[in-house]
Amino acid sequence: MSHHHAHRHAPKIEPPSHATDFDLIIVGGGLTGSALAVSLADTSLRIALVDARAPTRPQGWPTQWDNRVYAISPGSADLLAHIGCWPHLTPDRLQRVEQMMVSGDAGGVINFSAFDIGTEELAWIVESSEMACELWTSVSRQRNVTCFCPAEPRSLQVNTDQALLSLTSGQTLRGKLIVGADGRDSWVRAQMGLSSQHDPYNELGVVANFRTELPHFGTAYQWFRADGVLAYLPLAGGATQDQGKMISMVWSAPEAFANELLNLSAEDLAYRVANAGENKLGRLALMAHAVGFPLKLVRVPQVVSPRVALIGDAAHGIHPLTGHGVNLGFQDVRVLADVIRTARAVDDLGDVRLLSRYQRARREEVVVLQSMTDAMRKLFASKAPGLSPLRNLGLSLTDKLTPIKSMLIRYALER
Repeated sequence: MSHHHAHRHAPKIEPPSHATDFDLIIVGGGLTGSALAVSLADTSLRIALVDARAPTRPQGWPTQWDNRVYAISPGSADLLAHIGCWPHLTPDRLQRVEQMMVSGDAGGVINFSAFDIGTEELAWIVESSEMACELWTSVSRQRNVTCFCPAEPRSLQVNTDQALLSLTSGQTLRGKLIVGADGRDSWVRAQMGLSSQHDPYNELGVVANFRTELPHFGTAYQWFRADGVLAYLPLAGGATQDQGKMISMVWSAPEAFANELLNLSAEDLAYRVANAGENKLGRLALMAHAVGFPLKLVRVPQVVSPRVALIGDAAHGIHPLTGHGVNLGFQDVRVLADVIRTARAVDDLGDVRLLSRYQRARREEVVVLQSMTDAMRKLFASKAPGLSPLRNLGLSLTDKLTPIKSMLIRYALER
């Protein structure tokens, strides 16, 4: 695959003079926005996709790796396969997670293995840009999609029979349904006055990729520590000598400590990260600068209103404890695409009764997963004396209660 492939097909440019009519206008062309457009490729719907910029590969690609990676559940991989994206991902940039070791802060360990529950993998570790560029390529070839990119939305007006989205370029797009796929600080959500509770954790996720001395054998590690949650996610390492000897590290830590980590030299950071991870993979070598992402939970009680539906992080920011946020987004896509696809010709796609089917179908899982990750985070972040042995007892017990454990895994996987 040439790395120009994301730009080979110039988006169709519309004349700026008049309003342009669409059935569906998607604001935000990230992973969920573009996946929704591709999911509807075989329909006769006229779709507009509006985004500020097309996705790009990391600088120095393919030898450099993206510092944003995701743990893609088998359910999400199925969706991406179903819409034709998965087979085009570069095979030597995909890493199977075959087991996961979760350790408490005083010796409790849970070991999840794909073999135990009869699946081939617990998840796939994939770079964000690998998926984003592939989805974007599909969108730009799609006959029923018009891309407005680069474009910025200026105002949104919802009427009884249509929604009007005006862009800063002066163009106005008319549509039956507006989908906000524009991230945690969603512009669409704010315009519609859909409330959101932001619960900042006052933590940063410190993210960096390392070469490892020892091979990871497809194992992901997670340590709940007094100074935060440290995770090693196995990376494929490409078709190089690094194969099986590369990880993506995420350390979710209180701001002050996270900033301390970000200010360390490459050698010191590698040493700290190896040490905190019990030197499981031997010596580490940093591949590119570490980056810090602020962590917060965003709860959005209403994800639909007349003519508007929110998907992905616009609908639910989640603590990236498990790298699962994007899987929730892909399931939003699956359900909303189903609702749109099964609507009859006489139905109005923007009808809130139709859209509330999507909201109902998604609510339970989002709430369960948010409260599960939130509860785990709170439990491990708590400094109360006496809680530590309790937490670790909980971890070790869970490891012995195989049915509960496989339920937890299945839950995480099928979503």
